[in-house]
Amino acid sequence: MPSVLKQSLLEYQKITQQLTDPGLIKNASKLKALSRKHRELEKIIQTIKKIQALKKALEDNTQIIDNPAEDPELIEIAQKENQNLKTQLKKLKQQLEFLTIPRDPDDSRDIILEIRAGTGGDEAGLFAAQLFKMYSQWAKDKGNQLNIFHTSRNNLGGIKEIIAQITGQDVYSALKHESGVHRVQRIPETEKSGRIHTSTATVVILPKIEEKELEIKPEEIKIDTFRSSGPGGQSVNTTDSAIRLTHIPTGIVVTCQDEKSQHKNKAKAFSILRSRINQAQKQAREDKVHDLRSSQIGSGDRSEKIKTYNFPQDRLTDHRLKKSWHGLEKIINGQIDHLLKKLKQHELQLRKNMLQSRT
Repeated sequence: MPSVLKQSLLEYQKITQQLTDPGLIKNASKLKALSRKHRELEKIIQTIKKIQALKKALEDNTQIIDNPAEDPELIEIAQKENQNLKTQLKKLKQQLEFLTIPRDPDDSRDIILEIRAGTGGDEAGLFAAQLFKMYSQWAKDKGNQLNIFHTSRNNLGGIKEIIAQITGQDVYSALKHESGVHRVQRIPETEKSGRIHTSTATVVILPKIEEKELEIKPEEIKIDTFRSSGPGGQSVNTTDSAIRLTHIPTGIVVTCQDEKSQHKNKAKAFSILRSRINQAQKQAREDKVHDLRSSQIGSGDRSEKIKTYNFPQDRLTDHRLKKSWHGLEKIINGQIDHLLKKLKQHELQLRKNMLQSRT
Protein backbone atom coordinates (compact mmCIF):
# COMPACT_ATOMS: atom_id res chain seq x y z
CA MET A 1 0.00 0.00 0.00
CA PRO A 2 2.82 2.53 0.68
CA SER A 3 3.96 2.08 -2.95
CA VAL A 4 0.41 2.73 -4.18
CA LEU A 5 0.24 5.87 -2.04
CA LYS A 6 3.65 7.07 -3.22
CA GLN A 7 2.80 6.48 -6.86
CA SER A 8 -0.61 8.16 -6.50
CA LEU A 9 0.90 11.16 -4.69
CA LEU A 10 3.55 11.65 -7.39
CA GLU A 11 0.98 11.49 -10.16
CA TYR A 12 -1.39 13.75 -8.19
CA GLN A 13 1.33 16.38 -7.72
CA LYS A 14 2.28 16.18 -11.40
CA ILE A 15 -1.32 16.73 -12.55
CA THR A 16 -1.83 19.50 -9.97
CA GLN A 17 1.13 21.31 -11.55
CA GLN A 18 -0.25 20.74 -15.07
CA LEU A 19 -3.61 22.19 -14.06
CA THR A 20 -1.93 25.49 -13.17
CA ASP A 21 -0.86 25.99 -16.80
CA PRO A 22 -2.89 28.97 -18.18
CA GLY A 23 -2.64 27.55 -21.71
CA LEU A 24 -4.66 24.51 -20.69
CA ILE A 25 -7.87 26.54 -20.87
CA LYS A 26 -7.55 26.41 -24.68
CA ASN A 27 -7.66 22.59 -24.66
CA ALA A 28 -11.04 21.73 -23.11
CA SER A 29 -10.79 17.96 -23.64
CA LYS A 30 -7.34 17.74 -21.99
CA LEU A 31 -8.47 19.96 -19.11
CA LYS A 32 -11.50 17.72 -18.56
CA ALA A 33 -9.38 14.53 -18.64
CA LEU A 34 -6.76 15.92 -16.23
CA SER A 35 -9.44 17.21 -13.83
CA ARG A 36 -11.14 13.81 -13.82
CA LYS A 37 -7.84 12.01 -13.13
CA HIS A 38 -7.03 14.55 -10.41
CA ARG A 39 -10.35 13.75 -8.65
CA GLU A 40 -9.74 10.00 -8.96
CA LEU A 41 -6.25 10.23 -7.45
CA GLU A 42 -7.52 12.47 -4.65
CA LYS A 43 -10.08 9.79 -3.69
CA ILE A 44 -7.40 7.08 -3.72
CA ILE A 45 -5.00 9.14 -1.58
CA GLN A 46 -7.70 10.07 0.95
CA THR A 47 -8.83 6.44 1.22
CA ILE A 48 -5.28 5.16 1.78
CA LYS A 49 -4.68 7.77 4.50
CA LYS A 50 -7.92 6.75 6.23
CA ILE A 51 -6.82 3.11 6.10
CA GLN A 52 -3.45 4.00 7.59
CA ALA A 53 -5.13 5.98 10.40
CA LEU A 54 -7.44 3.04 11.20
CA LYS A 55 -4.51 0.61 11.28
CA LYS A 56 -2.64 2.92 13.68
CA ALA A 57 -5.71 3.10 15.95
CA LEU A 58 -6.01 -0.71 15.87
CA GLU A 59 -2.34 -1.08 16.83
CA ASP A 60 -2.70 1.37 19.71
CA ASN A 61 -5.78 -0.47 21.01
CA THR A 62 -4.04 -3.84 20.65
CA GLN A 63 -1.19 -2.64 22.84
CA ILE A 64 -3.73 -1.75 25.53
CA ILE A 65 -5.51 -5.11 25.17
CA ASP A 66 -2.24 -7.10 25.34
CA ASN A 67 -0.97 -5.22 28.41
CA PRO A 68 -1.89 -7.31 31.52
CA ALA A 69 -1.25 -4.32 33.78
CA GLU A 70 -3.86 -2.20 31.99
CA ASP A 71 -7.22 -1.25 33.55
CA PRO A 72 -9.79 -4.01 32.67
CA GLU A 73 -12.43 -1.40 31.87
CA LEU A 74 -10.08 0.33 29.42
CA ILE A 75 -9.25 -3.05 27.83
CA GLU A 76 -12.96 -3.72 27.29
CA ILE A 77 -13.41 -0.30 25.64
CA ALA A 78 -10.42 -0.96 23.37
CA GLN A 79 -11.80 -4.38 22.37
CA LYS A 80 -15.19 -2.94 21.44
CA GLU A 81 -13.57 -0.10 19.55
CA ASN A 82 -11.39 -2.53 17.60
CA GLN A 83 -14.46 -4.44 16.42
CA ASN A 84 -15.84 -1.24 14.94
CA LEU A 85 -12.45 -0.25 13.48
CA LYS A 86 -12.08 -3.64 11.76
CA THR A 87 -15.51 -3.23 10.13
CA GLN A 88 -14.54 0.24 8.88
CA LEU A 89 -11.18 -1.04 7.67
CA LYS A 90 -12.78 -3.85 5.67
CA LYS A 91 -15.11 -1.39 3.92
CA LEU A 92 -12.29 1.04 3.11
CA LYS A 93 -10.07 -1.71 1.72
CA GLN A 94 -12.90 -2.82 -0.55
CA GLN A 95 -13.47 0.80 -1.59
CA LEU A 96 -9.75 1.21 -2.40
CA GLU A 97 -9.82 -2.01 -4.41
CA PHE A 98 -12.62 -0.63 -6.58
CA LEU A 99 -10.97 2.80 -6.87
CA THR A 100 -7.79 1.23 -8.32
CA ILE A 101 -9.60 -0.95 -10.89
CA PRO A 102 -8.93 0.45 -14.39
CA ARG A 103 -11.90 2.52 -15.58
CA ASP A 104 -13.78 2.31 -18.83
CA PRO A 105 -11.95 4.95 -20.92
CA ASP A 106 -15.30 6.41 -22.00
CA ASP A 107 -16.62 6.89 -18.44
CA SER A 108 -15.92 10.62 -18.27
CA ARG A 109 -17.68 11.41 -21.56
CA ASP A 110 -20.96 13.20 -22.15
CA ILE A 111 -23.63 11.06 -23.79
CA ILE A 112 -26.03 10.83 -26.69
CA LEU A 113 -29.32 9.45 -25.31
CA GLU A 114 -31.67 7.73 -27.75
CA ILE A 115 -35.13 6.44 -26.77
CA ARG A 116 -37.51 4.71 -29.18
CA ALA A 117 -40.97 3.25 -28.70
CA GLY A 118 -41.01 -0.53 -29.20
CA THR A 119 -43.88 -3.00 -29.24
CA GLY A 120 -47.23 -1.93 -27.83
CA GLY A 121 -48.49 0.83 -30.12
CA ASP A 122 -49.43 4.19 -28.56
CA GLU A 123 -48.81 2.83 -25.06
CA ALA A 124 -45.17 2.16 -26.01
CA GLY A 125 -44.88 5.81 -27.07
CA LEU A 126 -46.28 7.02 -23.76
CA PHE A 127 -43.83 4.77 -21.90
CA ALA A 128 -40.94 6.11 -23.99
CA ALA A 129 -42.01 9.63 -22.97
CA GLN A 130 -41.94 8.60 -19.30
CA LEU A 131 -38.45 7.17 -19.65
CA PHE A 132 -37.28 10.43 -21.21
CA LYS A 133 -38.87 12.33 -18.31
CA MET A 134 -37.00 10.06 -15.88
CA TYR A 135 -33.57 10.69 -17.41
CA SER A 136 -34.31 14.39 -17.94
CA GLN A 137 -35.22 14.90 -14.29
CA TRP A 138 -32.19 12.90 -13.15
CA ALA A 139 -29.96 15.12 -15.32
CA LYS A 140 -31.59 18.29 -13.95
CA ASP A 141 -31.19 17.13 -10.34
CA LYS A 142 -27.50 16.45 -11.02
CA GLY A 143 -26.97 19.89 -12.52
CA ASN A 144 -26.28 18.37 -15.95
CA GLN A 145 -27.31 20.03 -19.21
CA LEU A 146 -29.78 18.36 -21.57
CA ASN A 147 -30.07 19.39 -25.20
CA ILE A 148 -32.71 17.75 -27.44
CA PHE A 149 -31.42 16.92 -30.92
CA HIS A 150 -34.41 15.24 -32.53
CA THR A 151 -38.01 14.38 -31.55
CA SER A 152 -40.76 12.41 -33.26
CA ARG A 153 -44.09 12.15 -31.42
CA ASN A 154 -47.32 10.22 -31.94
CA ASN A 155 -50.83 11.74 -31.91
CA LEU A 156 -51.29 11.06 -28.16
CA GLY A 157 -48.18 13.02 -27.19
CA GLY A 158 -46.07 9.91 -26.76
CA ILE A 159 -42.61 9.58 -28.24
CA LYS A 160 -41.80 7.55 -31.32
CA GLU A 161 -38.15 8.57 -31.09
CA ILE A 162 -36.15 11.15 -29.19
CA ILE A 163 -32.42 11.87 -29.29
CA ALA A 164 -30.71 14.19 -26.81
CA GLN A 165 -27.30 15.05 -25.44
CA ILE A 166 -26.59 15.10 -21.69
CA THR A 167 -23.49 17.04 -20.63
CA GLY A 168 -21.96 16.74 -17.18
CA GLN A 169 -19.43 14.97 -14.99
CA ASP A 170 -19.03 11.24 -15.72
CA VAL A 171 -22.46 11.00 -17.36
CA TYR A 172 -21.55 7.96 -19.46
CA SER A 173 -20.23 6.18 -16.37
CA ALA A 174 -23.56 6.76 -14.62
CA LEU A 175 -25.98 5.88 -17.43
CA LYS A 176 -24.21 3.43 -19.75
CA HIS A 177 -25.94 0.39 -18.24
CA GLU A 178 -29.35 1.80 -19.16
CA SER A 179 -28.88 0.65 -22.78
CA GLY A 180 -31.33 -2.08 -23.71
CA VAL A 181 -35.03 -2.90 -23.83
CA HIS A 182 -37.18 -1.50 -21.00
CA ARG A 183 -40.55 -3.22 -20.54
CA VAL A 184 -43.66 -1.79 -18.87
CA GLN A 185 -46.66 -3.68 -17.49
CA ARG A 186 -49.71 -1.59 -16.59
CA ILE A 187 -53.36 -0.87 -17.38
CA PRO A 188 -53.54 1.80 -20.10
CA GLU A 189 -55.95 4.70 -19.57
CA THR A 190 -57.75 3.65 -22.75
CA GLU A 191 -58.24 0.06 -21.53
CA LYS A 192 -61.83 -0.26 -20.26
CA SER A 193 -61.65 -3.90 -19.22
CA GLY A 194 -58.74 -3.33 -16.82
CA ARG A 195 -56.44 -5.71 -18.71
CA ILE A 196 -52.72 -5.30 -18.00
CA HIS A 197 -50.90 -4.29 -21.17
CA THR A 198 -47.22 -5.01 -21.89
CA SER A 199 -45.17 -2.70 -24.09
CA THR A 200 -41.53 -1.81 -24.56
CA ALA A 201 -39.15 1.02 -25.34
CA THR A 202 -35.49 0.87 -26.34
CA VAL A 203 -32.85 3.02 -24.67
CA VAL A 204 -29.42 3.54 -26.21
CA ILE A 205 -26.62 5.37 -24.38
CA LEU A 206 -23.68 6.38 -26.58
CA PRO A 207 -20.50 8.18 -25.47
CA LYS A 208 -20.27 11.54 -27.25
CA ILE A 209 -17.35 11.64 -29.68
CA GLU A 210 -15.70 14.94 -30.54
CA GLU A 211 -15.14 15.98 -34.16
CA LYS A 212 -11.34 15.79 -33.94
CA GLU A 213 -11.52 12.25 -32.53
CA LEU A 214 -13.25 10.69 -35.51
CA GLU A 215 -12.76 11.82 -39.09
CA ILE A 216 -15.72 11.51 -41.45
CA LYS A 217 -14.71 12.12 -45.06
CA PRO A 218 -17.09 14.24 -47.18
CA GLU A 219 -17.31 11.52 -49.84
CA GLU A 220 -18.59 9.08 -47.20
CA ILE A 221 -21.68 11.19 -46.47
CA LYS A 222 -24.93 11.67 -48.36
CA ILE A 223 -26.82 14.76 -47.14
CA ASP A 224 -30.54 15.25 -47.74
CA THR A 225 -32.60 18.28 -46.69
CA PHE A 226 -36.36 18.38 -46.21
CA ARG A 227 -39.10 20.19 -44.30
CA SER A 228 -39.62 19.32 -40.63
CA SER A 229 -42.81 17.46 -39.79
CA GLY A 230 -44.82 16.97 -36.61
CA PRO A 231 -47.28 14.27 -35.46
CA GLY A 232 -49.26 12.82 -38.35
CA GLY A 233 -46.72 14.11 -40.86
CA GLN A 234 -47.92 17.73 -41.04
CA SER A 235 -45.27 20.27 -41.94
CA VAL A 236 -44.08 22.45 -39.06
CA ASN A 237 -41.61 24.54 -41.04
CA THR A 238 -41.75 26.39 -44.33
CA THR A 239 -38.05 25.88 -45.16
CA ASP A 240 -35.96 22.77 -45.80
CA SER A 241 -34.25 22.94 -42.40
CA ALA A 242 -34.39 19.23 -41.52
CA ILE A 243 -31.27 17.18 -42.24
CA ARG A 244 -30.77 13.51 -43.04
CA LEU A 245 -27.22 12.13 -43.06
CA THR A 246 -26.40 8.73 -44.53
CA HIS A 247 -22.96 7.29 -43.77
CA ILE A 248 -22.32 5.26 -46.91
CA PRO A 249 -19.67 2.79 -45.53
CA THR A 250 -21.88 1.67 -42.63
CA GLY A 251 -25.38 2.54 -43.82
CA ILE A 252 -26.03 4.50 -40.60
CA VAL A 253 -28.77 7.12 -41.08
CA VAL A 254 -29.30 10.13 -38.80
CA THR A 255 -32.16 12.63 -39.00
CA CYS A 256 -32.42 15.96 -37.16
CA GLN A 257 -35.28 18.44 -37.50
CA ASP A 258 -35.90 20.09 -34.12
CA GLU A 259 -33.98 23.29 -34.91
CA LYS A 260 -35.29 25.93 -37.35
CA SER A 261 -31.73 26.38 -38.57
CA GLN A 262 -30.43 23.87 -41.12
CA HIS A 263 -26.89 24.58 -39.88
CA LYS A 264 -27.77 23.67 -36.28
CA ASN A 265 -29.62 20.51 -37.35
CA LYS A 266 -26.61 19.50 -39.43
CA ALA A 267 -24.20 20.00 -36.51
CA LYS A 268 -26.40 17.92 -34.20
CA ALA A 269 -26.80 15.20 -36.83
CA PHE A 270 -23.03 14.91 -37.24
CA SER A 271 -22.62 14.68 -33.45
CA ILE A 272 -25.05 11.75 -33.35
CA LEU A 273 -23.44 10.14 -36.38
CA ARG A 274 -19.94 10.23 -34.86
CA SER A 275 -21.22 8.54 -31.71
CA ARG A 276 -23.02 5.84 -33.70
CA ILE A 277 -20.01 5.16 -35.92
CA ASN A 278 -17.78 4.96 -32.84
CA GLN A 279 -20.20 2.51 -31.25
CA ALA A 280 -20.25 0.36 -34.40
CA GLN A 281 -16.44 0.28 -34.44
CA LYS A 282 -16.32 -0.53 -30.73
CA GLN A 283 -18.88 -3.32 -31.25
CA ALA A 284 -16.74 -4.81 -34.03
CA ARG A 285 -13.64 -4.78 -31.80
CA GLU A 286 -15.48 -6.35 -28.88
CA ASP A 287 -16.97 -9.04 -31.08
CA LYS A 288 -13.43 -9.96 -32.13
CA VAL A 289 -12.03 -10.03 -28.62
CA HIS A 290 -15.26 -11.29 -27.03
CA ASP A 291 -13.66 -11.14 -23.60
CA LEU A 292 -14.89 -7.84 -22.17
CA ARG A 293 -18.26 -8.05 -23.88
CA SER A 294 -19.10 -11.43 -22.38
CA SER A 295 -18.21 -10.21 -18.90
CA GLN A 296 -19.99 -6.83 -18.85
CA ILE A 297 -23.54 -6.23 -17.78
CA GLY A 298 -25.52 -3.89 -19.97
CA SER A 299 -23.70 -4.81 -23.13
CA GLY A 300 -25.85 -2.32 -25.01
CA ASP A 301 -27.53 -5.04 -27.05
CA ARG A 302 -30.79 -3.43 -28.13
CA SER A 303 -32.62 -6.76 -28.03
CA GLU A 304 -31.69 -7.41 -24.40
CA LYS A 305 -34.60 -6.92 -21.98
CA ILE A 306 -32.95 -5.31 -19.00
CA LYS A 307 -35.77 -3.87 -16.86
CA THR A 308 -39.47 -4.33 -16.19
CA TYR A 309 -41.62 -1.54 -14.74
CA ASN A 310 -44.64 -3.28 -13.16
CA PHE A 311 -47.09 -0.53 -12.20
CA PRO A 312 -49.85 -2.72 -10.62
CA GLN A 313 -47.25 -4.05 -8.17
CA ASP A 314 -45.34 -0.73 -7.94
CA ARG A 315 -42.13 -2.61 -8.72
CA LEU A 316 -39.07 -2.16 -10.92
CA THR A 317 -37.03 -5.27 -11.65
CA ASP A 318 -33.53 -5.27 -13.11
CA HIS A 319 -33.17 -8.64 -14.83
CA ARG A 320 -29.37 -8.52 -14.92
CA LEU A 321 -29.03 -8.01 -11.17
CA LYS A 322 -32.10 -10.16 -10.43
CA LYS A 323 -33.15 -7.47 -7.98
CA SER A 324 -36.35 -5.44 -7.52
CA TRP A 325 -37.27 -2.09 -5.99
CA HIS A 326 -40.60 -0.49 -5.09
CA GLY A 327 -41.60 3.15 -5.54
CA LEU A 328 -42.10 3.56 -9.29
CA GLU A 329 -43.43 7.11 -8.98
CA LYS A 330 -40.16 8.32 -7.44
CA ILE A 331 -38.13 6.36 -9.98
CA ILE A 332 -40.01 7.82 -12.96
CA ASN A 333 -39.44 11.26 -11.39
CA GLY A 334 -35.69 10.77 -11.72
CA GLN A 335 -34.73 9.26 -8.35
CA ILE A 336 -32.58 6.50 -9.84
CA ASP A 337 -29.18 7.04 -8.19
CA HIS A 338 -29.60 3.96 -5.96
CA LEU A 339 -30.28 1.82 -9.05
CA LEU A 340 -27.35 3.25 -10.99
CA LYS A 341 -25.03 2.70 -8.02
CA LYS A 342 -25.90 -1.01 -7.85
CA LEU A 343 -25.18 -1.42 -11.56
CA LYS A 344 -21.85 0.40 -11.19
CA GLN A 345 -20.84 -1.80 -8.26
CA HIS A 346 -21.68 -4.87 -10.29
CA GLU A 347 -19.62 -3.62 -13.22
CA LEU A 348 -16.61 -3.01 -10.95
CA GLN A 349 -16.95 -6.48 -9.43
CA LEU A 350 -16.98 -8.00 -12.91
CA ARG A 351 -13.94 -5.96 -13.91
CA LYS A 352 -12.16 -7.11 -10.76
CA ASN A 353 -13.00 -10.75 -11.51
CA MET A 354 -11.76 -10.33 -15.06
CA LEU A 355 -8.44 -8.86 -13.89
CA GLN A 356 -7.96 -11.68 -11.37
CA SER A 357 -8.65 -14.32 -14.03
CA ARG A 358 -5.87 -12.85 -16.19
CA THR A 359 -3.25 -12.95 -13.42
